[in-house]
Amino acid sequence: MSASVLSVKDLTVSVRMDDSPRTLIDHVSFDLAKGEILGLVGESGSGKSLLCRTLVRLMPSSLITIDAGTVVLAGRDLTRISDAEMLEVRGGEIGMIFQNPTSHLDPVMRIGDQIAEGIRYHQKIGAAQAREAAVEILTQVGFPDPIRQYDSYPHEFSGGMRQRAMIGVALSCDPKILIADEPTTALDVTIQAQILALLMDIRDKRGLSIILITHDLGIVAQTCDRIAVMQGGRLLEQGPKRQILARPQDPYTINLINSHPSMPDQATGPAARDENPRPITKPLLEIDDLHVDFRSGGSLFKAGAKTVKAVSGVSLQVMPGETIGIVGESGSGKSTLARAILGLTEISSGHVTFDGIDVGQQRTAGLAKLRRETAMVFQDPYNALNPRMTIGQTLAEVLAVQGKVARLAIPGRVGELLDLVGLDREFAQRKPRSMSGGQCQRAGIARALAVDPKMIIADECVAALDVTIQAQIIALFRELTLKMNLTLLFIAHDLAIVRNLCERVVVMYRGEVVEEGRSDEVFARPKHEYTAALIAAIPDIDPDRPLLGQKASGSVQSILPELPVKRMPS
Repeated sequence: MSASVLSVKDLTVSVRMDDSPRTLIDHVSFDLAKGEILGLVGESGSGKSLLCRTLVRLMPSSLITIDAGTVVLAGRDLTRISDAEMLEVRGGEIGMIFQNPTSHLDPVMRIGDQIAEGIRYHQKIGAAQAREAAVEILTQVGFPDPIRQYDSYPHEFSGGMRQRAMIGVALSCDPKILIADEPTTALDVTIQAQILALLMDIRDKRGLSIILITHDLGIVAQTCDRIAVMQGGRLLEQGPKRQILARPQDPYTINLINSHPSMPDQATGPAARDENPRPITKPLLEIDDLHVDFRSGGSLFKAGAKTVKAVSGVSLQVMPGETIGIVGESGSGKSTLARAILGLTEISSGHVTFDGIDVGQQRTAGLAKLRRETAMVFQDPYNALNPRMTIGQTLAEVLAVQGKVARLAIPGRVGELLDLVGLDREFAQRKPRSMSGGQCQRAGIARALAVDPKMIIADECVAALDVTIQAQIIALFRELTLKMNLTLLFIAHDLAIVRNLCERVVVMYRGEVVEEGRSDEVFARPKHEYTAALIAAIPDIDPDRPLLGQKASGSVQSILPELPVKRMPS
């Protein structure tokens, strides 16, 4: 590896609150070589993002200060240069890509103008030249029609294309170093593979050095040259990726590696362990030729409204006690199907029958039964809980509304629910803001269990959680389904998690079911090319497995071609 372009030595950062300083970054040291991709891994709160913001002096609060250490770039210590000099460093020498492009792109400014703005500021060129350079960058980051899309706004693009635009903004200043802060966490697995392949392609073409912040060791295994592991503001260990993955030294690193839901070589999930098939019973849930259509566009004074088929002809039977994974990319109809099942979205045609009652034909009785015997766990654990209520109040409210537990027995039942999801009973007195994401998600599961449901629908409920917390929640679901004979519909775009949890998998694409079957069979021998593409895009912890969409040259390929949608034979 070539000489270092960035050298960090003994960097220490603290926050001063109530005259008692607390160390946030504790004597961190590392070097970044030219053309190197360094994977900075660790759970939420480990200090990864704060460390990288400190490199460009963009700490989130004035109470946070650099106490000691140096950050040397091109012979200059960035901790000591003036604010004016730092303005030139930001963007011009160190660019940043953030996790949520929607929050960091100007919603009222055209995509092309946001890229051209950085070019004009740092290169001091005219508007026409800047536009030409911005179009070239849009081409480099994979926009199919850059001249036309230059004048488009962020809301007109998908999440993956907005992330490409964010990368374009960072590249517009021609930096030496690119800091990518969880750039793929919120993206589908196939879009994630495209963005990672794009970053590697740009590194090869421009000679960029990249710091990739993530909590997913599968991503760093396939994209990074070196790995640095952080916990509690300290750098626990660092080294070449093969060395760290094969011979981790710190127990925390070992736990991260063991928690990664890599696809197994052989079937090890529930489907493989289920040696005693269930007796034949009536399905708990039957879906027959379900269609859900939405009207889009047009207005009272303007024609042109279109019909969008969100769910198109889905049929499915769910037996009592089954765990079924519903997978597919964003927009495939997974969440719309779930809402239609629960009566939260109007059905255009078809039938949903829950425990013998047709929800469409007997709407009042069907919805009442669904409210009593089904529950949902949502993706965002913070927004799904009332911030003004304690966890105990939230659970007690559900129990009081359901009326299945005597009022005097409600406090005891709240304690039992917390025991079921692995939370101490003292959490009954706490509010969501004082809890971690994993703890909030456990509370959300406890709320779902409070209705004493026959079926739970979990909609992307681990997508926003760290890999170790994901493993805990999946283990909790597995334990609850076995202990309480729960029926679970688990919606996700992460196929590795579905493979580890669910007996059966249903693959959706553009509103249709393109494949379904036992998990071990579908993952071992996918029949539909869309399913095969989803499986191939899962980041594996094996560093020698090539990233989908990346040739030996590192060029970005189309990961999902236009596929004909046809239902697989049952």
